[in-house]
Amino acid sequence: MPGRKKPPDESSDAAGPHASHSAELEDAGAEARLQRILASPSYLPAYEDVEFIMRHDLRSVRLQLELLKPELALRQHRIRSTIVVFGGTRIVEEKLAQARVRALEDELKHTGATPELERRLSVARRILAKSRYYDEAREFARLVSRTSQTDGDCDYVIVTGGGPGVMEAANRGAFDVGAKSIGLNITLPMEQRPNSFITPELCFQFHYFAIRKLHFLLRARALVAFPGGYGTFDELFEALTLVQTHKMRALPVILFGKEFWEQAVNLEFLAREGTIAPNDLQLFRYAESASEAWSAIQAFHAEHAGRDTEYDLALREERRRRRGRRK
Repeated sequence: MPGRKKPPDESSDAAGPHASHSAELEDAGAEARLQRILASPSYLPAYEDVEFIMRHDLRSVRLQLELLKPELALRQHRIRSTIVVFGGTRIVEEKLAQARVRALEDELKHTGATPELERRLSVARRILAKSRYYDEAREFARLVSRTSQTDGDCDYVIVTGGGPGVMEAANRGAFDVGAKSIGLNITLPMEQRPNSFITPELCFQFHYFAIRKLHFLLRARALVAFPGGYGTFDELFEALTLVQTHKMRALPVILFGKEFWEQAVNLEFLAREGTIAPNDLQLFRYAESASEAWSAIQAFHAEHAGRDTEYDLALREERRRRRGRRK
């Protein structure tokens, strides 16, 4: 009819162009919000969130991971037993030690003597005299590794702290005969790089000293300590304490270089003073050559094969007491 208004088309946008523009803005805002959600650290899976894993509250998880990662790799490579080699990082092979001595002698000639320069030269000459330990550590690892890794199963695998010096020599000896060896490196305030002779798949980096110490001894069937410093002493005396207190299975502990060790620590004095028992002096023995050390280790395990050690007896007694308490 004339004059009657046409009803609005219900299929059209009843709100007009302003409503359409508003919807577009809303869609853009939703996308922006979504992107902020996706970018938020909270949205990361926990195992990908490094910042979360590094929180103080997650220390127990990090300890578990640091224990488990090397363990799984060692199982995969069928590492059944190890021999731990410790020793000083400053004890280098002879040609390098000689070069350092010559450099200091030349400096002394050109600049004249000073107390500090004379001290450094004296130390360099002492290190040169100990360079034979680098050769012995390398030869020891050759002897052990040549006969202990057959048919895929790996026994008496050389394990070191993965650093330079005596540790490098031991990993190098295994490398010489195409055998596997392990390096347990540690993050330190100063840069520490692993030596290049470690089997790549068996080189691990640790943050926690405690977990690293655990992996040193979990599969250990012998410990050989060459002359060294604080780190060598730390690992040596921890192992001796664990054996002394029956917290780990008895194993041969070889101190390489009797003259060095008798001057570095007077264990007989401790026995005389009564701070250790006389029998505690039987927890270790000295060696002067690679063949002597390897023979001592073989003799120990031949003697104890099929026999209960004091550790086994103590462990059995502890289990018996626990069963009694549960009843």
